[in-house]
Amino acid sequence: MILNVLVSDQAYSLDVPDEMMAECEEFFAGMDKDMDKGWQMSSRWVEDMNLEQRCQVAADRILSAMDNHNKDVATMMAGYILSRVPQVAGVRMNMEGEMFEHELLSAEQLQTSL
Repeated sequence: MILNVLVSDQAYSLDVPDEMMAECEEFFAGMDKDMDKGWQMSSRWVEDMNLEQRCQVAADRILSAMDNHNKDVATMMAGYILSRVPQVAGVRMNMEGEMFEHELLSAEQLQTSL
Protein backbone atom coordinates (compact mmCIF):
# COMPACT_ATOMS: atom_id res chain seq x y z
CA MET A 1 0.00 0.00 0.00
CA ILE A 2 1.16 3.53 -0.70
CA LEU A 3 0.68 6.64 1.39
CA ASN A 4 1.45 9.91 -0.36
CA VAL A 5 2.90 12.60 1.88
CA LEU A 6 2.68 16.26 0.92
CA VAL A 7 5.25 18.47 2.61
CA SER A 8 5.26 22.10 1.50
CA ASP A 9 5.59 21.90 -2.29
CA GLN A 10 7.01 18.36 -2.34
CA ALA A 11 5.19 15.03 -2.68
CA TYR A 12 6.64 11.77 -1.40
CA SER A 13 5.32 8.22 -1.72
CA LEU A 14 5.81 5.83 1.17
CA ASP A 15 5.40 2.24 0.01
CA VAL A 16 4.32 0.02 2.90
CA PRO A 17 4.79 -3.67 2.06
CA ASP A 18 1.83 -5.93 2.90
CA GLU A 19 4.05 -8.10 5.08
CA MET A 20 5.05 -5.05 7.14
CA MET A 21 1.40 -4.23 7.71
CA ALA A 22 0.82 -7.72 9.11
CA GLU A 23 4.06 -7.86 11.11
CA CYS A 24 3.52 -4.45 12.72
CA GLU A 25 -0.09 -4.91 13.83
CA GLU A 26 0.99 -5.73 17.38
CA PHE A 27 3.11 -2.57 17.43
CA PHE A 28 0.18 -0.55 16.05
CA ALA A 29 -2.07 -1.97 18.78
CA GLY A 30 0.53 -0.83 21.32
CA MET A 31 0.42 2.67 19.84
CA ASP A 32 -3.36 2.66 20.22
CA LYS A 33 -3.05 1.50 23.83
CA ASP A 34 -0.60 4.33 24.57
CA MET A 35 -2.89 6.88 22.92
CA ASP A 36 -5.87 5.53 24.89
CA LYS A 37 -4.26 7.26 27.90
CA GLY A 38 -4.33 10.63 26.13
CA TRP A 39 -1.67 12.47 24.16
CA GLN A 40 0.04 15.83 24.01
CA MET A 41 -0.81 17.20 20.57
CA SER A 42 1.17 20.36 19.97
CA SER A 43 0.23 22.59 22.92
CA ARG A 44 -2.94 20.71 23.91
CA TRP A 45 -3.52 17.54 25.89
CA VAL A 46 -6.14 15.34 24.25
CA GLU A 47 -7.77 12.87 26.63
CA ASP A 48 -10.11 10.90 24.35
CA MET A 49 -8.43 10.76 20.96
CA ASN A 50 -10.49 10.02 17.88
CA LEU A 51 -9.20 8.14 14.85
CA GLU A 52 -8.25 11.29 12.96
CA GLN A 53 -6.19 12.58 15.89
CA ARG A 54 -4.40 9.24 16.21
CA CYS A 55 -3.51 9.43 12.53
CA GLN A 56 -2.34 13.03 12.99
CA VAL A 57 0.06 11.80 15.69
CA ALA A 58 1.39 9.15 13.29
CA ALA A 59 1.63 11.79 10.54
CA ASP A 60 3.67 13.99 12.85
CA ARG A 61 6.01 11.07 13.48
CA ILE A 62 6.33 10.63 9.69
CA LEU A 63 7.34 14.27 9.41
CA SER A 64 9.96 13.89 12.16
CA ALA A 65 11.26 10.66 10.66
CA MET A 66 11.58 12.25 7.22
CA ASP A 67 13.42 15.19 8.76
CA ASN A 68 15.83 12.72 10.40
CA HIS A 69 16.15 10.61 7.21
CA ASN A 70 14.64 7.60 9.01
CA LYS A 71 12.72 5.87 6.24
CA ASP A 72 11.91 2.82 8.39
CA VAL A 73 10.02 4.84 11.00
CA ALA A 74 8.30 6.93 8.31
CA THR A 75 7.17 3.75 6.55
CA MET A 76 5.97 2.18 9.80
CA MET A 77 3.91 5.26 10.71
CA ALA A 78 2.48 5.28 7.18
CA GLY A 79 1.52 1.66 7.83
CA TYR A 80 -0.27 2.69 11.01
CA ILE A 81 -2.34 5.27 9.13
CA LEU A 82 -3.13 2.86 6.28
CA SER A 83 -4.08 0.09 8.72
CA ARG A 84 -6.52 2.35 10.55
CA VAL A 85 -7.91 4.26 7.54
CA PRO A 86 -7.38 1.99 4.50
CA GLN A 87 -9.19 4.37 2.14
CA VAL A 88 -6.75 7.23 2.79
CA ALA A 89 -4.51 8.11 -0.16
CA GLY A 90 -2.32 10.73 1.42
CA VAL A 91 -1.62 13.20 4.15
CA ARG A 92 -0.91 16.92 3.84
CA MET A 93 1.54 18.02 6.50
CA ASN A 94 1.16 21.31 8.32
CA MET A 95 4.55 22.99 8.53
CA GLU A 96 3.49 25.54 11.14
CA GLY A 97 4.01 23.06 13.98
CA GLU A 98 0.30 22.40 14.54
CA MET A 99 -0.35 18.66 14.65
CA PHE A 100 -4.12 19.21 14.47
CA GLU A 101 -3.68 20.65 10.98
CA HIS A 102 -2.16 17.52 9.39
CA GLU A 103 -4.87 16.53 6.92
CA LEU A 104 -5.79 13.04 5.72
CA LEU A 105 -6.59 13.03 2.01
CA SER A 106 -8.85 10.86 -0.11
CA ALA A 107 -7.69 9.87 -3.60
CA GLU A 108 -9.78 12.69 -5.08
CA GLN A 109 -8.38 15.27 -2.66
CA LEU A 110 -4.87 14.05 -3.37
CA GLN A 111 -5.31 14.44 -7.12
CA THR A 112 -6.44 18.04 -6.75
CA SER A 113 -3.50 18.74 -4.42
CA LEU A 114 -0.79 17.55 -6.82
